Amino acid sequence: MLSRLLNNRNWLGLMFMLPTAILLLVFLTYPLGLGVWLGFTDAKIGREGAWVGLENYIYLSGDSVARLALFNTIFYTAVASIFKFALGLWLALLLNKNLPFKSFFRSVVLLPWIVPTALSALAFWWIYDAQFSIISWVLVKWGVIDTYIDFLGDPWLARFSTVFANIWRGIPFVAITLLAGLQTISPALYEAASIDGVTPWQQFRYVTLPLLTPIIAVVMTFSVLFTFTDFQLIYVLTRGGPLNATHLMTTLSFQRAIPGGSLGEGAALAIMMVPFLLAAIMFSYFGLQRRAWQQGGDK
Repeated sequence: MLSRLLNNRNWLGLMFMLPTAILLLVFLTYPLGLGVWLGFTDAKIGREGAWVGLENYIYLSGDSVARLALFNTIFYTAVASIFKFALGLWLALLLNKNLPFKSFFRSVVLLPWIVPTALSALAFWWIYDAQFSIISWVLVKWGVIDTYIDFLGDPWLARFSTVFANIWRGIPFVAITLLAGLQTISPALYEAASIDGVTPWQQFRYVTLPLLTPIIAVVMTFSVLFTFTDFQLIYVLTRGGPLNATHLMTTLSFQRAIPGGSLGEGAALAIMMVPFLLAAIMFSYFGLQRRAWQQGGDK
């Protein structure tokens, strides 16, 4: 019987997938289920919580700090994702050309992505420092400003500063992934378009962009997921300040649950992010459906 099972492709596939399934069950499914349960309780650190139903969610929907964190998260994700896509696509198109030392530049582009997030955040913390900022120093030397800029002390300056740091870190991922997609487009298509007298912009609009759409869908999905759930960069750089201006859903959830001790409230904040993450996944799904249509599928 064991021999027959080992020769059965379906059973053999299940056996190979079983270790991964167990790991996912232990380290993903269980914490997610526990978080959902805690979101419906008034659990505190050190004591079990009682069932309170939707009380946490009702309270958070009226909490001004939670609403501000939701606005910050959407603003942070939208602005950073748009700029990462635009700059990443431009960089991918540039690296796809026959440039000297092309391999070297492709490797260098990855540096912001592979550097640990905490280390990048510390570097930006020095760049934005109110007393030692290199940006303020240069602007003062050039006579553009008279006093140093407090990048992380003003709410809107802090928002844009954290967005810029996230863009700097995220561009390499978008650029390299889109570059891989560009490599799959046949040069014959561009040659045929050139023979027909198509301009470079028309080549991009009618050849590159449609064929790159499935890759763009996947890249933007991961970009939105990574940005929406960002924690390290904000926590190291600003801890949510000033005046909660840079608090994201993730950082506020951590603050309420661990330092604040309200596990139920923190879990509810984390669960409230799920609908937005599902929307990003659906974006990727419809992008893949377009790919099936391009390859001659039914959809």
